[in-house]
Parts: sequence; C-alpha cells; structure tokens
Amino acid sequence: MTVREAAREAYREALPALAASLVGGLIAGVVLSGMRAELRDVSGLLVLVPALLATRGNVYGSLGARISTALHQGLVEPRVRGGDERLRSAVAAALANGLLASAFAAVAVFAILTALGRPVASLPTLVAIALVAGLLSGVALSAVVVTAVFAGYRRGRDPDTLVGPLVTTTGDVFGVFFLLAAVRLVLRLAEVV
Repeated sequence: MTVREAAREAYREALPALAASLVGGLIAGVVLSGMRAELRDVSGLLVLVPALLATRGNVYGSLGARISTALHQGLVEPRVRGGDERLRSAVAAALANGLLASAFAAVAVFAILTALGRPVASLPTLVAIALVAGLLSGVALSAVVVTAVFAGYRRGRDPDTLVGPLVTTTGDVFGVFFLLAAVRLVLRLAEVV
C-alpha cells in the first residue's frame, strides 16, 4: 500500500466521525449557551465545565482504546451479550475513574476559586453536581463506546479510528446535557432540604 492509498483510507474512515464531532461540538455549545441561568445560580460552574468535559474524553477514550486493543488481540468478542468479565471490568473501572476525576475537579475548582477570593458555590453543591453529571454521562458514554467499537469492528473498521472523534463528540454532548440535568436536580434538592 502506498502512502497515498494509506492516507486516502485513513481519511475515508475518519472523515464521517470528524464531521459528527464537529456537529456534536456545536450542539454542546448551543446547550451551554442556554445554561445562563444555571451558570449564574452556581458560581464556579463555568470553571468546572472544561474540566468535566475533558475528563469524559480522557476516561472514555481510554476505555475505547482498551476495548479496541482487546478486540485486536482476540481477548474480547465483539458482542455485548455473554457477559465478558474483561469488558465489565473495563467499563466499571472507567465509571469509577470518571466519578473520581469529577469529584476531584469539583474540589479543585472550589479550592482555587476560594483561594483567589472569587465567588464559588458550596463544596457539597459542586461535588454533587459533578458526581451526578459524571454518573449519568458515564453510563451513556460507556454504552456508546462499547456499541460503536463493536459495530465498527464487525464492519471491518478500525475501532481506534472511531474512538477519538466519537468520544469527543458524545462526551461533549452528553456531558453538557447531563451537566444541565445535574445542576437542575441538585438545585431542586437543595430547595427541598
């Protein structure tokens, strides 16, 4: 295979995923721009958003790469049914890492903004929002990553080519949607208590 053919093949596989990533990023931006009230109600939330979105990409991109490698090595079959222990362990580890990173990001935002003398919501509020958003987006991203990697592999696509743009897109879209849901849920619960 020549360099030109290899480049053409890489673009053929990657362009649809990159186009979807672009559209998904725009959707996430539109949702974020509609969160003005929530951003005003929870001081420091805007500082937390990039950390939470980056966490989704890093944690679930790693999950996709891990599953892709296991498929290439024949350690995992490309099907969800059957309960493969390696797959369950990888998903559970990704969820745990995502929740831990979300909580850490919330604590770091609180500490930094407090040290700078900036207004910031209470630590329990930020942590609760980060954990709820992390759990909801983690479950959704795990399902999307596993499904997409397996479907791509079965169709003869390289899952490694799909994972990066797919996780970026779904992580941003689900991350912002579930962040909005988490803020609304936590603020409603705070009103009740």
